[in-house]
Amino acid sequence: MRIFFLLGAIILLYLSCNSLEVDRPNIIWLTTEDNSSHHMRLYNENGAPMPAIEKLANGGIVFDNAFSNAPVCSVARSTLITGCYAPRIFTQFHRRAKHVPLPNDLMPMPYYLKKAGYYTSNNSKQDYNFILPDKVWDESSTKATYKNRQLGQPFFHVQNHTITHEGNLHFSQEIIDKTADEDLEHIKVFPYHPDTKTFRFSYYHFHNRHKLADQQIAKFLKDLDDQGLMEDTIIFYYGDHGGVLPRSKGYTYESGLKIPLVVYVPKKWQHLFPYNRGSRSQTFVEFVDLAPTVLALAGINPPIGMDGTPVMGKGVQKSHIKAKNTAFGYADRFDEKYDLVRTLRVGKFKYTRNYQPFNMDALFNFYRYKMLAYKEWLSLYRNGKLNDIQSQFFQPKSPEALYNINLDPHEVNDLSKSEDHKEILLQMRGQLQERVLSMPDLSFYPEPYLLDNALKNPTTFGQKNKEAIAELIAIADLNLAPFEKVEEKIKAALRDKNPWKRYWGLIVCSSFGIEAKGLVPLIQTILQIDKENLVRIRAAEYLMLNKISFDKKILKNLLANADSETEANLMLNTLSLIKEHDPNTKFNFSKEIFPIKWYDKPNDLVNRRSELLLN
Repeated sequence: MRIFFLLGAIILLYLSCNSLEVDRPNIIWLTTEDNSSHHMRLYNENGAPMPAIEKLANGGIVFDNAFSNAPVCSVARSTLITGCYAPRIFTQFHRRAKHVPLPNDLMPMPYYLKKAGYYTSNNSKQDYNFILPDKVWDESSTKATYKNRQLGQPFFHVQNHTITHEGNLHFSQEIIDKTADEDLEHIKVFPYHPDTKTFRFSYYHFHNRHKLADQQIAKFLKDLDDQGLMEDTIIFYYGDHGGVLPRSKGYTYESGLKIPLVVYVPKKWQHLFPYNRGSRSQTFVEFVDLAPTVLALAGINPPIGMDGTPVMGKGVQKSHIKAKNTAFGYADRFDEKYDLVRTLRVGKFKYTRNYQPFNMDALFNFYRYKMLAYKEWLSLYRNGKLNDIQSQFFQPKSPEALYNINLDPHEVNDLSKSEDHKEILLQMRGQLQERVLSMPDLSFYPEPYLLDNALKNPTTFGQKNKEAIAELIAIADLNLAPFEKVEEKIKAALRDKNPWKRYWGLIVCSSFGIEAKGLVPLIQTILQIDKENLVRIRAAEYLMLNKISFDKKILKNLLANADSETEANLMLNTLSLIKEHDPNTKFNFSKEIFPIKWYDKPNDLVNRRSELLLN
C-alpha cells in the first residue's frame, strides 16, 4: 500500500511540475549592446546580416518601432528592468553618483516572476542605477544559467552579448591602414558623417561585430533547441540602446534610441500574442513596456508603480496596442558630460526639446572621443572640411526641433521654424510639457541638489515638490518665446529668492545669448554675490559664452568651494563648454584645487574634465 501511495505522490509531483511548464512559458531576453536597428539587415538593406536573428523573426514578430528610452547603458537598463521612466525615479544619470532606492510600491520585474515560481537568472550585466533588492535573481553572474532550475520550473533568463559594445570600436589607425579600400567600397555612411576611410572602416568593423554577435546567439539557441525548449520558450532579442558610431550612443537621435526588437513566438503560446508569427508590427514599444509585458506573458498583473503598458500577454487587445504610437526619450549627464534633452515620437513626427541648447552635441566626453571616428570628425570640423549637415553636431542647437522621420530618418532637417508644421509643433510641445510635468521630471533640479535632498525617497520627493518643479519648468520654457515677450519674467526669475529659479533664469539667458544683453548688470551682480555656487557658475557661463569680461579669479574660487565631486563636475562642464567654443581658452587652476580623493581613479569624472581643461 505504501508503495502505491509513494508512486501516486510521484505521479502527482510530475504532473504538477509539468503543469507549471505548460501553464507558464519560459521567457528569455537576448541582448546585444550598443546597436541601433539601423545597422541590421533586418531593418536596413545596408546593415549587417544576422541569420540567427532573422530565423527567430520568421517564427515571431519584428517590431519596426521599438525604442530604448535612453541612449546609454545604465539608464536604459534601469528603465528596462523597472518599467519606470528614469527621470521620475532618479535613475537618469549615467553612471549614478550613488545608487538610489526604488519607490516603495515597486520591485524590479524579475522579483515578481520569482515570487510566482519562476527561476530567474542573469548572465550577466546589471548596471542598474538603483539599489538592487535581495532575492531578485536566483543567479546573476558570468556563469548564470537557467539550467539550475528545478524540474519543470519555468524560467526567466537574460543573456547579454558584449561583442558589439562601444569599446570594440577603440581600434588603432594601424588596423584601418591594413584594410584594403575595396573592402570598404560597399559601405554607405549616414548623411551626417563625413565619407572617409576612417568612417567607412568604423561601419565595416561594427557590422562585423554584429555578425560575431549573431554567431554567439546561434550557439545559444542551438543549445536551447537541443534541450527541446524552443517550443516552450518565448524569446526576446533586442539592443540595449542605439549606437555606437558617432552621434548615436549618448544622443537622443533615432540612432541612439531606436533599437531592434524581435520576439519569437512558439505556436503553443500564439494565443498570448495579438500578432501573427512571421509578421512585422508598427506598434510603438518602449523599454518601459517590456517589464509589464513579460509579467503579462507570465500571467502576472503588472504593479501599478510601473509606467509601461503590456504589448503582449493575456488580455492584451490588438485594437488597443495598434493605436500605440508614442515614445519618450531622455538624456541627462552621461559620464562627465551634462545636457538636458527630452524627446517625443508621435507616429512619423519627432519633437526634441533641448533645454540647454548652447550645449552642442560635440561637447567633449572622454569615452566617446577614444574612437578615431570622433577624433577625425572634430579635426575635419575645425579645419572647415565639413558640409552644413556634417557640421550640425558641433554647433549650438535650437531650443526645440521637429522632424518628419518618414522623410528624414537621420534628423538633419529641422521643421520647427516651418509655418506648414506650426500646428503639429505646438501640439507636440504641449504633449512633451505634459509628460515632464506629470511625472514630475526630477532633472529640473541639478543633480547635486537631488543627491543632497531627494536620495532618501526620490519619488516621494518628486510628488512633494511637484508644484515647485512645475514652476522651474515654466521658467525653462521661456526660451520658446520671443525674448521681448518674456524679458520681464526672466528678470523676475533672476531676482527670485529660490536659487533654482535664478539658476533656470540664467540658463534661459544663455539660450537667448546676446539678445539678453540688457540683463548683463543683473547677471554680473549674481556672479558677484549669489550664495549658491551653481547659480554663480551659470552667471559666469552666460558672460563667457557672450565674451563679456569679468575677473576670472571668481571661477577658481567657485571650484575651490565645490561641496561635492558632482557639483565640481557640473561646474567643470561649463568650463569645458567654453573651451569647446574656443580651444585656445586657458583656465587658471590646478588639480590641487579639489580633494585628492576625487582623483582616486583615472576615470573619475572630475579627473577627466581636469585633464581636458588643463592639458
